[in-house]
Amino acid sequence: MKNLMGIDIGTTSLKGCVFDENGNELASVTKSYTLITDGERVEFPAEKYFELFEQAYEELSKKARIDAFAIDTQGETLIFLDKSGNPLMNAIVWLDNRAEKQAKAIEDKFGIKSVYERTGQTEIPAGYPAPKVLWLKEERPELFEKLDKILLLEDYLLYRITGKFVCERSLYASTLYLNVKTGEYWKEMLDFIGIDENYLPTLYESGERVGEYKNAVVCTGALDQISGFIGSGIIEEGTISEMTGTALAVCALAKDVPPYFDGIKVPAYYVGKSKYCLLMWAPTAGMVMEWYKKNFYFDADYDKINEDAEKVPFGSEGLVLSPNMRGSVMPVNDPDLKGGAYGIDLKHTRAHFTRAIMESVACLLRRYLEYLQIPVNEVISIGGGAKSKLWRQIKADITGKKVVTLKNKETGCLGTAILAGYGSGVYKDINEAVSKIVERKDEVTPKAEKAEADTVYNRYLELEELLLQRKTL
Repeated sequence: MKNLMGIDIGTTSLKGCVFDENGNELASVTKSYTLITDGERVEFPAEKYFELFEQAYEELSKKARIDAFAIDTQGETLIFLDKSGNPLMNAIVWLDNRAEKQAKAIEDKFGIKSVYERTGQTEIPAGYPAPKVLWLKEERPELFEKLDKILLLEDYLLYRITGKFVCERSLYASTLYLNVKTGEYWKEMLDFIGIDENYLPTLYESGERVGEYKNAVVCTGALDQISGFIGSGIIEEGTISEMTGTALAVCALAKDVPPYFDGIKVPAYYVGKSKYCLLMWAPTAGMVMEWYKKNFYFDADYDKINEDAEKVPFGSEGLVLSPNMRGSVMPVNDPDLKGGAYGIDLKHTRAHFTRAIMESVACLLRRYLEYLQIPVNEVISIGGGAKSKLWRQIKADITGKKVVTLKNKETGCLGTAILAGYGSGVYKDINEAVSKIVERKDEVTPKAEKAEADTVYNRYLELEELLLQRKTL
């Protein structure tokens, strides 16, 4: 029996888990850290990422043997190395927006359509690597002259672990210099930002063996969202994942990058040959419930909140809410959009508002499913919101889809461990691993009448449209 470790490195914390090859969790560890922020700049010492990895590895190896491992990371965080392999400066974290001018220059040169058709990305934000490389060239030429390698976070850790400059393609779609259709670097973009392929690591697929570390096989991982995708058991079209945590994130698998159209909002991330992850998100959808609990339920726990909401009829007796309290990203990009409520009556209590929040997020989920325009048979529900059976039922009722939860909550670490198992020969393919490891815990099916669900959903769309138009209700 082989033990597999998955390391998941997010924006402010590292999570590591060791599983046996049947998916049973044997050990886990979490390491938190604080980013360095200064206005638009967000950084973290590159060496500290490796130190955190070493600490996590040591703690986990004392609890369970590690035979193979892989790492998944946040996207876009960038590390510049000199010829000795040392960082030229702190890692520039994905949240950093110092390269606004350079992002505009790239958009002016290539246009959104050309960028999307090659990289699958629907926008050119300052946080992406290509603008930051151009920033280094233009704003810090003395450092650019010393530049030898340009790495993302996973690449840097693999370099420190194996001594090799290697990377995997799923992390590179949002660099803006990977052609996700060919799986190779986009030369025209490299030429424009002033580098060639010698500055970049060798491209691999996710789940390929690249070395050894302390007698364990080291494999390539994936973008954190894609590792969570794999750990959720999504390996075929027709099933999507929805995570209601701070934000609402919806991931779907597609065989092709969808055709471009003006106003397209859904990026396509490389998963493998003829496999792409379509990703949609709402920044505050899940946060609204936490805000509401803190300000209106005070010390009550979520059991009490669910208990109250369960007493309210489907449709919240005419009360409808919008959860976009800090702007909308998709399918309409409106950073100034605020949340709203309509239909408030004297009969409404705080329990009605609780249920209306749940229904609003469910309506947003349906909005995303309809926008994706791909067949969906069922929804895998993960994140904090998945703990509420009532909320899952509401999502099933409004979307008309079966909603499923999973036994293992650490889907990111599990998906990365699966990649390690595949790369080290424990599993013959990802499908075999998923069928063996990913266990379903519970499922709910729609109970509401379709006409009733349509009424709730259409009222939500009406409120959203009024808010977008800034009309007085």
